[in-house]
Amino acid sequence: MRIVAGKYKGRTLYGFDGTDIRPTSDMARESLFNILQTRIAGANFLDLFCGSGAVGIEALSRGVSWVTFNDLDAYSAKLTQKNLEKVGATDYDLRRGDGVDFLRRTDKKYDIIFIDPPYKSDLGERALKEVQNALSEDGIVIYENEKPFEGVIDGLSIYDERKYGRARLTFFKREK
Repeated sequence: MRIVAGKYKGRTLYGFDGTDIRPTSDMARESLFNILQTRIAGANFLDLFCGSGAVGIEALSRGVSWVTFNDLDAYSAKLTQKNLEKVGATDYDLRRGDGVDFLRRTDKKYDIIFIDPPYKSDLGERALKEVQNALSEDGIVIYENEKPFEGVIDGLSIYDERKYGRARLTFFKREK
C-alpha cells in the first residue's frame, strides 16, 4: 500500500499480514479522491472502521484539515498509529471503539464520512442508520462494500456508485 497523491505521495504504509483484512486498494483510493477533489480542502473527515488508516491518511495527504480514525480492533488501531507516525501526520484523532456507538455519541460534525466495515458484517448498514448525527449539513458519506447497496436510509439519498475490483463505493448525501 502506498499513498497515491498529495504531501505524502509515494510513501508506503504498513499492511496486514494474511488475507483476512482487505484494505481499500490504491486504485480505489485514487479514484475516490479524484471524485472528492473539490470537497477536500479544509474538510473534517471520518475514517470509520479504519483498518490500516490508508484512506484517512490519503485524505490528510490531499489537504483535509482533520481526520478522525476509528476502529474497534486493537491491531487495526495500532497499525493505523504506526502508519500515521511513519508519514509524520499531525492533524488527527485516533479512537478505538465501536463505530456505530461512536456515530451515536459524537458531537463533532464531519464533511466526509468514509464507512468501510468488514464485508461480511452488518456494521455498514447499522452505521449508515446512525450517520446523520455526525454528518455536517452539506456532508457526504461513502460506503464501501462488495455488493450494491439495496436498502433505504432515512434522510440520505444515493447520488453515485462506482465499482473497483471487489470494492463498490456508494455515495450518499442528505435529502433536501
